[in-house]
Amino acid sequence: MSDRGRARSRSRGRARGPRTAPGVPPAQETARPAHLPVEGEMLGRGRQKTAPSAATSEGLCEISAGFQKVTIGERGRRRRDLHDEGINTRQAMEHVKESKSGTAGSPIELRANYFRILSRPQWVLFQYHVDFNPPMESRRLRSALLFQHGETLGSTHTFDGAILFLPNRLHNPETVLLSETRQGEKVRITVTLTSELLPTSPVCLQFYNIIFRRVLRILNMQQIGRHYYNPNEPLDIPQHRLTIWSGFCTAILQYESGVMLCMDVSHKVLRSETVLAFMYGLRQQHGDRYFMEACTKELVGLIVLTKYNNKTYRIDEIAWDHTPRNTFKKGGQDVSFKEYYRAQYNLDIRDDNQVLLVSQVKRLGPAGAPPPGPALLVPEFCYLTGLTDRMRQDFGIMRDLSHHTRLNPQDRDQRLNRFIGTINRNPEAQAELNNWGLTFDKQSVRIQARILPDEKLLQGRTTFQYKPMMADWTREMRGLPLTSSPPLERWLLFFTPRNGGLAQSLLQTLNRVCPPMEMRMMRPGMIEYEDRQESLMRALQQNVGPGTQMVVVILPTNRKDKYDCVKKYLCVQCATPSQCVVARTLSRPQALMTIATKIALQINCKMGGELWYVEIPLDFLMVVGIDCYHDTAAGKRSIGALVASLNKDMTQWYSKCVLQSRGQEIMDGLKGALQGALLSWMRRNQKPPTRIIVYRDGVGDGMLESVVSYEVKQIRDCIKSTLGDYLPKLAVIVVKKRISSRFFAQMDRNLTNPPPGTVIDTDVTRPEWYDFFIVSQAVRMGSVTPTHYNVVYDSSGLKPDHMQRLTYKLCHMYYNWQGIIRVPAPCQYAHKLAFLVGQSIHKEPDPSLDDLLYYL
Repeated sequence: MSDRGRARSRSRGRARGPRTAPGVPPAQETARPAHLPVEGEMLGRGRQKTAPSAATSEGLCEISAGFQKVTIGERGRRRRDLHDEGINTRQAMEHVKESKSGTAGSPIELRANYFRILSRPQWVLFQYHVDFNPPMESRRLRSALLFQHGETLGSTHTFDGAILFLPNRLHNPETVLLSETRQGEKVRITVTLTSELLPTSPVCLQFYNIIFRRVLRILNMQQIGRHYYNPNEPLDIPQHRLTIWSGFCTAILQYESGVMLCMDVSHKVLRSETVLAFMYGLRQQHGDRYFMEACTKELVGLIVLTKYNNKTYRIDEIAWDHTPRNTFKKGGQDVSFKEYYRAQYNLDIRDDNQVLLVSQVKRLGPAGAPPPGPALLVPEFCYLTGLTDRMRQDFGIMRDLSHHTRLNPQDRDQRLNRFIGTINRNPEAQAELNNWGLTFDKQSVRIQARILPDEKLLQGRTTFQYKPMMADWTREMRGLPLTSSPPLERWLLFFTPRNGGLAQSLLQTLNRVCPPMEMRMMRPGMIEYEDRQESLMRALQQNVGPGTQMVVVILPTNRKDKYDCVKKYLCVQCATPSQCVVARTLSRPQALMTIATKIALQINCKMGGELWYVEIPLDFLMVVGIDCYHDTAAGKRSIGALVASLNKDMTQWYSKCVLQSRGQEIMDGLKGALQGALLSWMRRNQKPPTRIIVYRDGVGDGMLESVVSYEVKQIRDCIKSTLGDYLPKLAVIVVKKRISSRFFAQMDRNLTNPPPGTVIDTDVTRPEWYDFFIVSQAVRMGSVTPTHYNVVYDSSGLKPDHMQRLTYKLCHMYYNWQGIIRVPAPCQYAHKLAFLVGQSIHKEPDPSLDDLLYYL
């Protein structure tokens, strides 16, 4: 496996560096505290203000029994963040105020996974805030207590746990209601009028989403995370002990051509074993001595599902000194976790010695208060979700999963239309929609799109085109001279005694594939090392020197620690480009020519060579890609990466990575990197760039406002401080890959994926943004996912046609794949750099490597 294959396989998983958890395994414990000490007042039923514990060095500030407090501030903020509503960037751009659509390319009609809302309420909607005293954590309990007063509130209402919508106004601005739980506890409910919403109010979109989620619950679908799934029709894969729940992700928003429902199929992969059973297996496998280390390494970072409330949690640490016998304050009394689960969920905990899991609650508390603290979970009730790295490498498991989850466009569209039909045929769901005057179209929307012209690729003295539907030019470029290739004269090849034959085979094959590409490769220094990490490190230290151009290491296995050892030493301590390849990858003689060709191309790129390029008719244009990665092995430290072009053909790149403390703004650390890129550009071109286009990747839901209000200003200030009075034209584009939008083309009475180069910039784009979708890559299975581009700042003077065409051209320029990729090349380069540092190096690379693509 080459660097590329290794990074791809590891990127599907997560970093799981060993962490030492305090405390002792359950079998070694002799005594436990009867309860946790309490300081301060209650935050809610089952929560404490302060409860020190050995789960972290600072202690657990607050605990809860696996539930989360919900407030109006929290829930309202979550919905706005999810779709970045209320951020209008288009109004500041004069050139796209009237139209943001392009005209270039050939037209194509598409189907999209959007359904129009044909009718909606035309009356004033009244929004109320509902407060419970004492606080109630369970949304179901809050709803039951509130709607004991149906005569006062009326039969038509919608309540999401904190916000109440009514079509009629109550007699008083503040209404106090008294309810009683089954246990006889008195609850005071205060209903306060907060807003009167006209049908055109943006808050009504939030209301429509609440209504639709209520319809999903009427259809017996269960919410897990943000999406809804049907637990009554599971897809079992018994041979792998896996279960798939199918469901839908939905969002109702204002789009260019009206208010529409965007809906896509979603799948949740569940494993049939609990965390407790998994821990039992680890104890048998590793014994008591290494049990804690193995648990921490395997479990921290995983997502688990608690079926008693259908919520997902991320395991952040393990509370080794907590068991179900520990207590917390509930209603002023000490209640053990064992008693709580029996009373609240009718669940009996069988293993009283199991340790508890810690999940940090990230959502803010009321009125922007700090998060209410970590949740403590019982492993016996937590089910593992997702796949392990070992499962992902199992071809049989992935093949069987893809059979159920990778839906082609025809099947995906049919499933969506069938579900809308189910809603329209369900009397209870229709009654709920009719009460509010909501009606959805029965068929998905049709839209007009355009297909951009195919790009010509230039490689050395040759110009060629690829097959449009394949978006791949591996065959076309085979045997052609590269654009530029530095001579490889001083390089080293490391191998173990067992793999000496593979090393000779690789060397012979490289000597065959390099001459047609005009790569001049001298014989390397052959270095043999023992199959031990310390032996490999010693061999590197003794042989790699200042004059070494390249190091190639044949690793005997796919062990991450040996790969990390090579990369950390050669990127930080002894700056030298390196290429790792797993011995098993070289053991297939029939594929050795292809593998050697890819290795030769990577070696050439890492030394500063150029493979191919496309024509970009803009002089002195600098393109920048920014991405980030969160290093879980180093306390979730953020790693920001910036990659910037240095020449007109976009074949030379400046790369810089910075490590930041948790919570620090990305551009705070990357200002120095952008300054370094500008200085490097001027050294090569003798003048500053006239235009700078920044592609900002890694922007999650709710981060758009930070980019618009903070990062754009930081970028402008950095350019001004570096270039003085000369200010180049600037555009900042947010790139999003994790989206629900899907588009289907009609071909011979069947729906297929749109061809690469399809641009969508009307109907389903947001009216307040200068945004567009591009389908750039081709997929062989399933439905292609477009990429969403949102131009949040633009003084570049480029028309929408030019911005779209430039973006598509850059998707051809990623040197680690002979084909079109999903995002512009600088974004993918930045991702690769941040991923390498976050997964393997954990330190800033040596500055002497900044002008090389050493991380491919």
